[in-house]
Amino acid sequence: MITAKLRHLRISPRKIRLTANLIKGLTVGEAEKQLKFLTKRSAKHVLKLLNSAVANAKHNADLEKNNLYIAEIFVDIAPTLKRWRPRAMGRASSIMKRTSHLTIVLDQINKEIKKEIKKEPSKDQIKSTAKEEKKHDLLEEISQPVEKTGEDEKIISRPKKVLPPKPYQTTSQSKKKFFSRQTFGNAKKVFRRKSI
Repeated sequence: MITAKLRHLRISPRKIRLTANLIKGLTVGEAEKQLKFLTKRSAKHVLKLLNSAVANAKHNADLEKNNLYIAEIFVDIAPTLKRWRPRAMGRASSIMKRTSHLTIVLDQINKEIKKEIKKEPSKDQIKSTAKEEKKHDLLEEISQPVEKTGEDEKIISRPKKVLPPKPYQTTSQSKKKFFSRQTFGNAKKVFRRKSI
């Protein structure tokens, strides 16, 4: 287990976690690819820390970069800087400039762990799963419960959803009458101008 820490980073933890959750469980090579092309500001700092963790692994434990994966990555809340901003009518409102502590833990890949590590599915796998889903849907539509009574077979219809009762009749005129501005049921509204 090799760790690297970055403390008092001037980005809020909530923003860094979006990047951190993206690379959790990936191999070091795949994580680097993700971070290089990610458009978030925190990606640059996370990549720098990842490179530091890899350097620690090489120098301290003689491990190769290819055999490492990100076992854990977590972001903790660091002290918040309090600042003030002038507002209307001589008031002032507070600004919370949040900071964070970032920790990366690397570990060696074992045969058991290799299966658990995230891998992007290939195009062939995506196509095959889509075909299987379509087949499954078609089979569900075709297979309906059948009741056998003698020689004839009757298809049992599935129970229909019961809708709640409406406060108006279902004809279009009654809907207009119910929702119109002039009338609400039988009561008529009277509009008067202020000048009268």
